[in-house]
Amino acid sequence: MKRRNRSLIIAAILSSTAIVADPVAAQATTKVSARSFDIPAQSVASAMSVFARQSGVQILFPYDRVRNMRTHTISGIMTPEAALSQMIEGTGLKVARSGNGVVALAATGDTNMATAIRKASLDVEGGRAAAPAPIAAQAPGQQPEAADATIDEPETVIVTGSRGIQRSVAKSPTPIDVISATELEKTGKPGVLAALNSLVPSFNVPTRAGGGTSTVISTGGLRGLNPDQTLILVNGKRRHKTSLINAVSSLYNGSVPADLDMIPTSAVDHIEVLRDGAAAQYGSDAIAGVINIILKHGTNGGSASFTAGQNMDRSDGENYLAQLSYGMKLGDAGFADVFVNLKKQQASNRAVPIAGCTTLAASTCLYYRAGDTAIDPREASADRLVTKNYGAFPTRQMNLGYNAGYDIGGVQVYSFGTYSQRNSQLDFTFRYPNNAASLPNVYPDGFRPRLNISEEDFEFALGVKGTLSGWNWDLSSTYGSNRAGQYGSNTLNPSLGPTSPHDVYVGTLKSTEWVNSLDITRGYALGGGNLQVSGGLQHRLETYAVMAGELASYQAGTYTYVVNGRTIRPAPGAQAAAGFTPADAGSKKRNNIAAYVDLAYDPTPNTTIGVAGRFEHYDDASGDTAIGKANIRQAITPWLALRGAVSSGFRAPALAQQIYASTTGQFRNLPDGTLNLLQIKTLPVGSPAAIALGATPLKPETSTNFSAGFVLNPIHNLNITVDGYQVSVKDRIAITSTLTGTAVSNILVANGLSPDISAQYYTNAIDTRTRGIDVVASYRHKIANFATMSWNIGYNYNQTDITHIKANPSQLAALGTNFVLFDRLSQSNLTTNLPRTKLFIGNLTTLGKFTVNTRVVRYGKFDGIANLVAGANPTANDRHFSAKWITDLEVGYDLTPKINLAVGSNNLFNVYPDYTTASFNATLGSSQYPTTGGYGFTGGYYYGRVTVGF
Repeated sequence: MKRRNRSLIIAAILSSTAIVADPVAAQATTKVSARSFDIPAQSVASAMSVFARQSGVQILFPYDRVRNMRTHTISGIMTPEAALSQMIEGTGLKVARSGNGVVALAATGDTNMATAIRKASLDVEGGRAAAPAPIAAQAPGQQPEAADATIDEPETVIVTGSRGIQRSVAKSPTPIDVISATELEKTGKPGVLAALNSLVPSFNVPTRAGGGTSTVISTGGLRGLNPDQTLILVNGKRRHKTSLINAVSSLYNGSVPADLDMIPTSAVDHIEVLRDGAAAQYGSDAIAGVINIILKHGTNGGSASFTAGQNMDRSDGENYLAQLSYGMKLGDAGFADVFVNLKKQQASNRAVPIAGCTTLAASTCLYYRAGDTAIDPREASADRLVTKNYGAFPTRQMNLGYNAGYDIGGVQVYSFGTYSQRNSQLDFTFRYPNNAASLPNVYPDGFRPRLNISEEDFEFALGVKGTLSGWNWDLSSTYGSNRAGQYGSNTLNPSLGPTSPHDVYVGTLKSTEWVNSLDITRGYALGGGNLQVSGGLQHRLETYAVMAGELASYQAGTYTYVVNGRTIRPAPGAQAAAGFTPADAGSKKRNNIAAYVDLAYDPTPNTTIGVAGRFEHYDDASGDTAIGKANIRQAITPWLALRGAVSSGFRAPALAQQIYASTTGQFRNLPDGTLNLLQIKTLPVGSPAAIALGATPLKPETSTNFSAGFVLNPIHNLNITVDGYQVSVKDRIAITSTLTGTAVSNILVANGLSPDISAQYYTNAIDTRTRGIDVVASYRHKIANFATMSWNIGYNYNQTDITHIKANPSQLAALGTNFVLFDRLSQSNLTTNLPRTKLFIGNLTTLGKFTVNTRVVRYGKFDGIANLVAGANPTANDRHFSAKWITDLEVGYDLTPKINLAVGSNNLFNVYPDYTTASFNATLGSSQYPTTGGYGFTGGYYYGRVTVGF
């Protein structure tokens, strides 16, 4: 009798805030398999009743908030979770609670519905939270019975990796991480990329991948592979690449990825990271996996936040981030969300003062000798902290975005886009007063040349989707562009003498992608199970252009000057800003046409089998490629499932890798062990000079992926996934070793280039094999009745081995044995120069108005292996770095229901990498720390944030 009375109380309380749509038979949404749906677009109130009948799931929703809302049309075979997600997309509704055959919806930003459910579910006898009573079809006069089980958090539904039918993370046949916007925010990191480094175990983001433009690009790799071997999607659509190239980097050299920091963080609803090869489903680049950024939609309200922070040591590296997101309805059948991000980063520096000039032969003497016989008296008062740029570089950035949709007679028109401007300041190495480029009558105390990069980046998508004869179709077009103008300041072209300008235009890089896609999908009942058939066509037009700089930026002048009786001839080109020459300038475009088929078959609720095939045609040297994928998931018990996949993949050479040319200054250890600043020319692979040094046309990288693992749910709310993988990549594109010496100079001069430079070019240099394991676990629980805890644990072990190195081309072999296509240093940057393991343990505790977010990350050891040097200790320049534990902490407080305050720290205990003398540059007072670790080398960082909802 008590149970019957309790059910009446529950029903009475719910009826005051919600309308209950009665199903024919109530079942837990997480237990219901895919079924056939056919629900036209209509008002939410009527659509929920139809959905309940077709799904067998009870729906609770706030009637007073949905009067003017309309759902989308859904048709086909899919799970109830997927069907409901498609129906309410953009309406402003979200799933607040789910379990035991009941789904409770609430308006975004409105907690009244969830609160009512919790109150209605209180078991007054035992104090337990019980589920709302599922109201099934009953005999007249019979009252519903309340369920005893605790309300579960709804399973996270993903759209990546399984076309047509949405699945939960646990039911995906391939490993997927889902990162919410809240998780991104609570890292305290200023960008999407840096936040992912703390949240995805197999994702690695170095502090600085290298020098030059490599420090500007937000660069990170999945499963130890290059950034451009991971495909970036936004709302399921391919994101365009940056025009900048990792041209002089230690890690990821030559890669041309999409820049994630051009997407406003305030726009992100969640991110789905598919950790498995998916080129057969999504096309070129998806060798390591896919990162799909899902934008906020239909939020019906907004929020604004401001974050400020700085480093603990030296109080530098200030970061300021202002964010805004706002969603609104468009008429009765549409939505629009807009996003704004403003970011400013100040410089940080961990260099130390150099030693004094105590002898005439000291390498730290800044000035020419006085009369060639004595130390210049200015040495005594000179600023010995000559390096100011050993840390983060200053940047200013603005990101704008929107996401919108509108239903027109059963067809949804949608559009989204981003627009960004970023100004980056790259301060280059200090030129001593006695450097040949520091003309005594121009820069008597030396100078720090600067390269300023001004980027404009945008992408816009427009599409329509609907249902025709049972097929869901999606027709879309996206256009993206990145343009990077480069300007030198506080510089000069010393070969022009004192008349050289100090500000020069270096040139511009521009990359564009235009993608047109048609995707269709339909579900069929087959053999007692469900078959999802998907297919599509895609056309992509890519362009890349290098635009020449002004004459003074690259001109080879004849100016000389005399110091202490010696004639000095400075090298040509603006310091740190050698411009793109007319010979470097050029453009290239290509077309790509692709077709794919993707099948997913669920013969039983416990089994999923998937196969996919794709054919791509390029109208350049990349040619034709056919690839495939197969995966399977088998639930052995209700708490254990096995899964595995095998696939082939490819990545077509980026246009930038084929035509990019530049000249930069880079420090290199010469065979005798001395550290020298070389002017290095990156040659286009089709240039006469590159061909003379053995360059050949680039061909696509190809891959074979194997993965296997299991999903474990041993107890309530504990989810564990373990996945092993092997990725073999053939013909990986990499930049050659630095080719320098008299023999190389003779070839360069014969092709019209300066004798003062060294050379390198891109080539299909190596084959690699990467093996590893990912472990991800999550657990949610309560502490009595006053707090809740959410745990996230991740572990990754990753090892890359080089299985083959391309033999020296005959042109290099003829120059002698000292010339190596891919040297020891280059090999280390692929295999040992990143932490081999990463472990993180995260906890979010909610206690009333307080939240405490704690994250501990262990970055494993890594090694920086250098080229051998002459002498008794040929490995003297090798570096070895031990594992480090990094602790992050954030405490938040809800000052009011609409205002939240938070303070936090990244690297709370101010941990630094190991100090090493092997790479320390005594003449600059820098390079004592590695720049490739995932935790930086500037120590701890603290910040504060205020968030206002409206």
